Formats: sequence, structure tokens, C-alpha cells
Amino acid sequence: MLKTIIKLLKKLFVFSFIVIVLAMAGVLYYIKFELPDIEALNTVQLQVPLQIFTKDGKLMAEYGEKRRIPIPYDQIPKPLIDAVLATEDQRYFQHPGIDIPGLMRATVKLVLTGRKEEGGSTITMQVARSFYLSRHKTFGRKLREILLALKIDNHLTKQKILELYLNKIFLGSRAYGVAAAAEIYYGKPLNQLSLAQYAMLAGLPKAPSALNPLANPEAARKRRDHVLNRMLELHYIDEKSYKQAVKAPLYASYHDLQTQIKASYAAELVRQQLEEMYGDVIYTDGFNVYTTIDSHLQNVANDAVHDNLLDYDQRHGYRGPEKNLGTPDLNQMMEWQKILRATPFINNLEPAAVVEVSDKSVMALRSNGSMITIPWQGLSWARKQINADYLGGLPKTASDILKLGDLIRVMPTHNGWRLTQIPKAEAGMIALNPMNGEILALVGGFDYQHSKFNRMVNAQRQPGSSFKPFIYSAALEKGYTLATVINDAPIVIENPNDNSLWRPQNDTHRFYGPTRLRDALIHSRNLVSIRLLGLVGTKYAVKFAQRFGFSSSQLPASLSLALGTAAVSPLDMASGYAVFANGGFKVAPYIVDNIRNTRGEILYQAKALAACPTCTDAPIVPMPLPTPTPDKPSLETYAPRVISAENAYLITSALHDVIQFGTATQARSLHRTDLAGKTGTTNNQVDAWFVGYNQDLVTLTWMGFDQPQSLHEYGAQAALPMWIQFMQSALKDKPEHMQERPAGIINLRVDPLTGSRASDSDPAAISELFMQDHIPHEGGAVNDAQPADEENENTDTAAAPDTAAAPETVATPDTAAAPEGE
Repeated sequence: MLKTIIKLLKKLFVFSFIVIVLAMAGVLYYIKFELPDIEALNTVQLQVPLQIFTKDGKLMAEYGEKRRIPIPYDQIPKPLIDAVLATEDQRYFQHPGIDIPGLMRATVKLVLTGRKEEGGSTITMQVARSFYLSRHKTFGRKLREILLALKIDNHLTKQKILELYLNKIFLGSRAYGVAAAAEIYYGKPLNQLSLAQYAMLAGLPKAPSALNPLANPEAARKRRDHVLNRMLELHYIDEKSYKQAVKAPLYASYHDLQTQIKASYAAELVRQQLEEMYGDVIYTDGFNVYTTIDSHLQNVANDAVHDNLLDYDQRHGYRGPEKNLGTPDLNQMMEWQKILRATPFINNLEPAAVVEVSDKSVMALRSNGSMITIPWQGLSWARKQINADYLGGLPKTASDILKLGDLIRVMPTHNGWRLTQIPKAEAGMIALNPMNGEILALVGGFDYQHSKFNRMVNAQRQPGSSFKPFIYSAALEKGYTLATVINDAPIVIENPNDNSLWRPQNDTHRFYGPTRLRDALIHSRNLVSIRLLGLVGTKYAVKFAQRFGFSSSQLPASLSLALGTAAVSPLDMASGYAVFANGGFKVAPYIVDNIRNTRGEILYQAKALAACPTCTDAPIVPMPLPTPTPDKPSLETYAPRVISAENAYLITSALHDVIQFGTATQARSLHRTDLAGKTGTTNNQVDAWFVGYNQDLVTLTWMGFDQPQSLHEYGAQAALPMWIQFMQSALKDKPEHMQERPAGIINLRVDPLTGSRASDSDPAAISELFMQDHIPHEGGAVNDAQPADEENENTDTAAAPDTAAAPETVATPDTAAAPEGE
């Protein structure tokens, strides 16, 4: 009997051994061949948001649902690691990926209660779950989790697994990973937190929403103290450190992403371009985009737009408070504070509520509960705006301006607080490097949160007289010179469609008679420009303007084009002026310099075609440029030359005189001789422009209303001061950089009245610059200027450059109301 039992036991042992061996073999086979490849975890790409930087590495913006800042293990502070291990997996560095005692406790709990409450999960098991498994709780999933944990622990180091866990884990409030959580809850880098703050973060994985210090501070405190207690029990910290940490206040509050520079319009332009290039993966694949934006110039541009638009707005009176909150009392103050907190700041214009009105000052409540006093110096500007054309009288007391309960806007200044208001008009600025097209600064409006429309890139506005240099450049190409004389006299233009008459005028409503083209451009003479376009031919001028990057659809083929009735974006204009600044080359504006992945590898590098001022023999390329194809790729090294160096130099010379003697003399305050530019004002002063440059920088400023209405100011009043403020800082300590005179430019003496060549002994003669091929004869204004002809141009006809002052009538297909301003 005993022998039979022993024999049976031996057979049972052998059978059990075989079963165990087979089971182990099956498990090993399953782990090796059926479970996912763990090697991928060594190079895993966590979901990381898109980040956009300036060219000097300052953060402009971040886009993506998950905020995550991946960091390597050696940059994770030891107190945080200790806190996580103390509360999540105290035997982490001893077990093989699964904790047998923990699993046994979970099994006993399941048997006794029938509930799967305590999973016994190690950090390695949580990594397996988060990367490979669903969150649906089943026994099958738990078994796979255990097997995956064993495989992960066998293939990866403990440090790598912990790095994956601490970068992957969700910690509430859009924070994924401990580094992002430190920024969101405390506004600090991870290595600058205290022991109590590390304990707070370590306690969040159990229930990121329920234990969130923002949503449930008391529960978060208890969880933090539990973590600290576990650290004390496991001797990670001593008694003294423990007592200090548990007494520490929470100090947690939501910290939005802290960008290092305000460039929302530029960042959004970049985001749009990247989405077109790569699609939605840009929000998760950790792209780091380095732009052409210069942080210093961007800050200066922000200030210039902010300051000058507010100055313009205040010149046109106070429109009153945004609303009235009623009569202040102690019960109302708390309610008012809630209203103020819910009212957003608009470009540093802060909401406030008037609680006291004195004779020459006002006291107001801020959203943070503090009180401020606005002195008379910050109030006295606020004449009542009766309508767009009229202002009320000067206020004599504060009660003439405000009353109790008014919700107003204020801002701090060097002279104390100042009453302000959100401008109704808009403004913008763009600065380019004319040598390669880099967008160095971009402000698309007063405030991005208030209006996301990028007026520098997407708005189509009439440029007014700032378009004239392109017409004059076309005339120079045709053989006219800056000494050519054209009559500034009345002209009447008939629209054959409805027989209406257009009588354009100069902004002064005066006529100046025979005028040299240089003077006409300097003083922005409208009638000369119209006659000049008639001589050149509108069809030729439209085609010629395409060399600067404009499309024919933007340009009306009518004489009104001479006064800037084209529909163009400010970026188009700045890019066009870059041709004059760089000596005749068409550079393409761009904002994305390079794109890198999370490992720093370059995914994209811009290859901009730059101007080549020394390439004097570069041929002029017809525009628009032919599109490169696979069989005929572009092999160009430099940007295409679209006008001659001589043409660019002569236009720059005339635009230099616009600043020295013409409509932009305010810019002489910069005390530089290397600047050139042109003002622009459209009909009824709807748009105000200034575009100015030297060989290193092209800057355009614009002001106007989104829904067109009169600014009641010219470009020299509204746009030029903005440009001056920007250039004052942008060019500070920069040497002057003037264009070199091309070999094909000569200087001759001419009669100022006729533009004809004069003898050197003529005391009334003046100097003028000419292309060597277009030298005027003595007694004649132009050598070989060819008027537009019917065969080549099918042009409109217009008054010839005679000296008569009589009105003339010309038929032309004008349909746009042309500007009469600068």
C-alpha cells in the first residue's frame, strides 16, 4: 500500500513537474513571441506639444492638448524619486517588475470582498499598462500586465523604466509628466521645488483629479502628508525635514504657459504653415520650431504698436466706460471683484471699477482687490468723443469724465495710473531683412486675444501713395528720369461705364504746374503720378509691378493705380520695398528657419535665396518666376534680379529725400542719412501707411479700422510715428548702411524748371542722378523715353508731360475711388 502511494506520488510529481515546465515554457514563449516588442520603449516618442521659438531661442508659443516636458532620469531630483517610491513602489529596485507580496494582498482582498480594489501594481506594471494596454479591468489584462512587466524589467534598466513612468504619468490640469506638473502647479522648473512640493506631486498619480491641489486642496494636503509620512517611515527623510514639510502651505495655483516673448500673431502664422506641411502630428510629436523672429525687434515692435495706437485713440477722445456696475457698497465690492476677474486684460489694459470720484482724481478697484488712484494727469486727456468728427470741451473735473460704478480700463505709467480704453482702430507692423526675406518682427494687431486676425498677412488694403514708388520704378525702366518734368494740373477722367467724372486732387487741393519726378515723389503729387502712369501705360505698369511679387488680380488696370487703389497685404508691400532696399532682387519672405524633433535632429531647414548686391551683371528675370519641376529644378544660388541696381538706387535716392524734405520729415529725428521711405494715405484717410528702410531692415507700419472708416489722420500722423519709435531702438548703435552707387549711375547738372541738361556754369542748375543710358539732352527733358503705344501696351491715354495748366479730360475704365491723400 505504501509503495503504491509512493509510486503514485512520484508519478504525480513527475506529471506536475512536466506541467510546470510546459507552463513555464508556454509563458516564456508568450513573453518572447506574443507580447509587444519592448525595445521600442528605448526610443519611444511621448506626446509632446509643438513649441515655437525665436531665432535666439526664446519661447513664443506652445500648441498641443498635453503639456509635457520630457526629462532624462539624471535630471529628476532624488527627493521626488524617493517620494514616488515611498508611496507607489517601495521595493522597486529589489523586485523583478512584479511585487509578489503586493499581488498576494490583492488576491486575498479579491477573495474576501469580491472587489478588485487593490491591484498590487508596481511602477513597471503601470508602465506596461500605460504604453501597451487598455484601462479596462479584466483578469486577462492583469495577466498580460504581469507578463509585460517581467519582460520590461528584463530588457530595460530600472532607471529607464522610472524615467518613462515619470514622464508619461498624468498628474491633472493637462500636466503629463512631473516636469510639466511642476510648471503648472508651481510655476517653477522641477529642480527648484521644495520637499513638500515633491511630496505633493508624488501623491497625484493615485487620483489626479480627486487629489488635485487646485480642485481639492484639503484632500491634496492629506495625500501630501501621507507621502511625507511614508518617506519618514522608510528613512528617506529625517524627523526635522518631515515636520518642516508638513507645516508648509500648499502654495499651488494654476500657472499657464509662460512664454518668453509676446509674438502670438507670428506664432499662429508658423502653426498654420506647419499644419499644412505635416498635419496634426505637429501637436503630439514634439516639434521644436526655430523662427526668423528677433526677440529684441519683436519687443520693440510690440511697444511701438501699443503706444502709438493708444496715442491715436486718445487724440480722438474718450468714448466712455464699458459699462456701469451701480453704486458701490461693501456688499457690492465682492461682486464687482468677481466681474473684474472675469474681464480679460487687453494688451496690458486692466479692468477697474470706479469707487470714488474726487475733484481732480478717481479711486478705482482692481481685480486683485487693491485700490488705485488715477491722478488728473492720467484723466485730463479724456475729452468726450461726440462722434467720429467732433470732440467735446476739455474736462474741468473728474466728474466730467467718470461716475461711481463705471467699469473702465487703466494702465500704469511712469507718472502713475492712467485712464485708457480699448482702441477701436487697429494697427500693425512687419520688419524684414531685405537681403534674404527673414521676417524679423510681426505684430498683426493690437491684441491677439482680442482679435486673432493677422492684418499684416491676411488683410487686403489699399496702400495709397506708398504704392507710387513701383509706378515710378516702371517709368525709370521705360526711360523716364527723376528729372523728367510732368505737369501738375487739373485732370478730369471719365468712366465710360456710367459717364461719371473723376477729378483727382492733391491732398493740399493745390496745383503745382511743371514738376520734376523726384519732387513729385518727394511731395506725393497725385496728378503727376496719374499722368506718369498714363505715359507708361497701365498694362505695362501692372505687368512690371508683378516683378515685386504682386499678382495681376491685386492691381486694377486703370489710372487710379497711380494713387494706390490696389488691394494688397502689408506683407506684400514690405516684400516689394525689399527689392529697392537690396538693390533689385526679389527675396521671398519667410518665418520658419528650421524644425527639430525632440532629439534635436533637423527635420527641415529653410534654404532662402539671398540678394547679391555684388552681382552687378545678374540678368533681370521675368516675373512671375517659372515654377520649378522635377525635370527642370531651380538651380539658383541667389534671389532673382527683377530690376536693375540703377533703378533701385534712383528710387531709394528719391525716397531718401521723402524723409529729408518731403512728407516724412519727422523721421529726421533719427539723425541718420541711410534711411528712405514713403508715406501712404488712402481716400478719405481710411488707411495710413509708412514703409521705410535701409539696406539692413525694411519696416512697414499701418493703421486703420477693420470696418473701413476715416482715421481723420494722414500716414505721416498715424503710421510714421510708430515707424520712428521702432527704428529708434532697432537701429540704435548700428552703423549707417547706405547703398553703394552702381557704376551705371552718373550725376549731372540740370535745369530745375525743365529737367533739361544744364551747363556747369549755370548758377540755377541743380544736381540730379541718371542712369547712364538715359541721359537728358541739353534743352530736352528726356533722352529716349518711349510713351506707351497701342500695339505693345493697349494703354489708356493721358496728358503728355507738357507745361500747360488747363484741365484735360481722359476716358479710362476707372471703377475704384482713388485716394486723394499722401
